[in-house]
Amino acid sequence: MVDSLPSAVLFCCTMNSIRSPMAEGILKRFHGNRIYVDSAGVRAGGYIDGFVVEVMEEIGIDLSGHRCKVFDELEDDSFDVIVSLSPKAQHRAVEMTRFMSCEVVFWNTFDASLIDGNREVRLNAYRAVRDDLMRKILARFPVARAPSG
Repeated sequence: MVDSLPSAVLFCCTMNSIRSPMAEGILKRFHGNRIYVDSAGVRAGGYIDGFVVEVMEEIGIDLSGHRCKVFDELEDDSFDVIVSLSPKAQHRAVEMTRFMSCEVVFWNTFDASLIDGNREVRLNAYRAVRDDLMRKILARFPVARAPSG
């Protein structure tokens, strides 16, 4: 199961400030020593969203130092799997297959920044995105369990 993990995964979304940094952080937590993981956005997003930092901190992942970047700023441009989290990112990921042989996966993921409301309502929207990404990542990139005996 873990033997079939890819060696390099890219998560991408529209601005690399909410969804793709969350996914990057989650996969690094579980497979950071086995898989090269990065993230990028189609457009420059500026800074990581503060709600992202807060909800990821709740599960022990520090994204406070995340620097948002676009595709052209990636240090590596060879990935086994590209997971796009928004329609704009999906289009860009498919374009990358013109020069790179890789699997492209589309997980259309809600943009939590679209939620209006008080702080708790907004945090709950970000938590829902985080938890959805966690489920999908663990299903797609499973963690080996120690044999019980």
